[in-house]
Amino acid sequence: MFRYFENLIDPYCEYTQTDTPSTTLWPFLRGYCRPFYGVLVLMTVTEISIAALELGVIFGVGWFVDVIQTTPNLIVDYAVPGLIALAVFYLLIRPVLFGLNILLFNQTLDANSTMLVRWRAYRQVLRHSVGSFENDFAGRISNRVMETPSSISHVLGQVFGGLSYAIAFVFGALLMLLQTDARLILPLLVWLLLYSLLMRWTIRRVAKASKTASAARSALNGRIIDGYTNIHSVKMFAHDKAEIGYVKQGMETARAAFFHVNRLVSKMEITLCLLNGLLMVTVVGGAVILWLDNRVQVGSVVAATLLVLRINSMSDWVIHLITGIFRALGKVSEGMETIAQPVTLVDAPKAKPLQVPQAKIEICELSHHYGRDRGGLDRLNLTIQPGEKIGLVGRSGAGKSTLLKLLLRFYDVEVGKNLIDGQDIAKVTQDSLRSQIGMIQQDSRLLHRSVHDNIHYGRQNATQAGILAATKQALAHDFIVDLKDLDGNSGYEALVGERGVKLSGGERQRISLARVILKNAPILLLDEATSALDRGLEAEILNTLYDTMQGKTVIAIAHRLSTIARMDRIIVMDNGSIVEKGPHQALLAQNGLYATFWARQSGGFIDIKAVI
Repeated sequence: MFRYFENLIDPYCEYTQTDTPSTTLWPFLRGYCRPFYGVLVLMTVTEISIAALELGVIFGVGWFVDVIQTTPNLIVDYAVPGLIALAVFYLLIRPVLFGLNILLFNQTLDANSTMLVRWRAYRQVLRHSVGSFENDFAGRISNRVMETPSSISHVLGQVFGGLSYAIAFVFGALLMLLQTDARLILPLLVWLLLYSLLMRWTIRRVAKASKTASAARSALNGRIIDGYTNIHSVKMFAHDKAEIGYVKQGMETARAAFFHVNRLVSKMEITLCLLNGLLMVTVVGGAVILWLDNRVQVGSVVAATLLVLRINSMSDWVIHLITGIFRALGKVSEGMETIAQPVTLVDAPKAKPLQVPQAKIEICELSHHYGRDRGGLDRLNLTIQPGEKIGLVGRSGAGKSTLLKLLLRFYDVEVGKNLIDGQDIAKVTQDSLRSQIGMIQQDSRLLHRSVHDNIHYGRQNATQAGILAATKQALAHDFIVDLKDLDGNSGYEALVGERGVKLSGGERQRISLARVILKNAPILLLDEATSALDRGLEAEILNTLYDTMQGKTVIAIAHRLSTIARMDRIIVMDNGSIVEKGPHQALLAQNGLYATFWARQSGGFIDIKAVI
């Protein structure tokens, strides 16, 4: 039975992704809730049915009291059927309806809606550009992806569960009091008006305050994760106290935001207590006065009293329920700041896969300043022939890394275009573009998975023999087989830690190299690929790299000029432009910027201060 309800909805069902999700709350919710419409309607029906039957029991009690008072001789005739009806309701009908409602929420809606929204939100955020991630905390992004779905599930359960029951019960209570005596509904209507005003006052303030509190909590989460993620820097600079103060500041901001929400709730609860007392006095007192005037029977007084007692107990629950809904909606609104952001870096309409028969690269009038008025690249032109090896040299900020990012289309160019074998990379699919490019970066970030999984990432259909060959070529096999982690895994199954922190810089670099060797893409980009290696190992890895470069078009950034001296051409960049180009010896003969770099190197690195 449980499995049946759990499988009513597939959270991973196919759906149409959009580049421009709704940034308005209710359309945003509707899009995610569409698979659950049938379940939500059924939950509402069961809640209304339960409310109607409970009202029937209260009405029946009042009627039974009237029978006792007016015709006591019939008590025996009505007692047995009444008790049987009561037993059927409480032991059969109510448990069935209640059980169905619980199964629909717990087994069908709660976990599935949370996972469906989380699944779709994760996929949506993953489509954002690299720049989107560089401009935010990873901790805050992950917190929003994790917390927003839970809030949506909470809203759905409360609106289509508890709230529908409360509305049905109050509406039924009005009808019952109207049937008894129209004058009895006047106090209830006044109470409903005041209750609605209180609710409106609370919601308008709590929704805004909850969004602020949710943002403060996400920011705090980002601060904590940031410190833990960069624990090496924290310890290396002995900044434990500074980090504690930084997180405490975030906690204090969050605490102040939570206090503000709780003050609103406290004001609401005190006011509600007074309203409920007013309802009790006016309705029950009015019913008693009408009874004394012989306008209603004693059963009506009993029924009115039971109704007011039920509404009193329910009113506090309902206003907390609604406040909770709007608190959750505040979290959803805050999460939408990440999840509902438009995907700006998209494939062009009718984009086709990139075809790379030769791997010729043409950079045409390329300018990119990241939306600023300086920095980046400025009207860059460069043609790299198929199979040509190019070295990029320049001061920090010259635009070298920007060029590689634009070739990978991590950003859309502002002016100009990049061509690969005559195809504008802005008009081909992003996945096909990046599948044709291998890259090794200075900061070799690995996934917190096994060594095998990290290398296998280079080509998903690779065989074990292919992985082994790649690691041996990258001189990584010997240290991999000796690895062990705290969980008892060893060798290729050992976990490397978050971003590969359990490995040395050289080990991470060699695993990254093995991954790129396995990928075997026709274009190879190297960004300080040997910077983490010692001189002895660097010489061996360079031989491997040059072997890997055979038949590929290569662009390599290096400050250690010895690593690119054997390149076909060296491009010297400064302030986003090419200022020199040619083979190593020709550039030395020019006695220009490259020759200055070469002459002033200390330990193989460009002495930037010396040439400025």
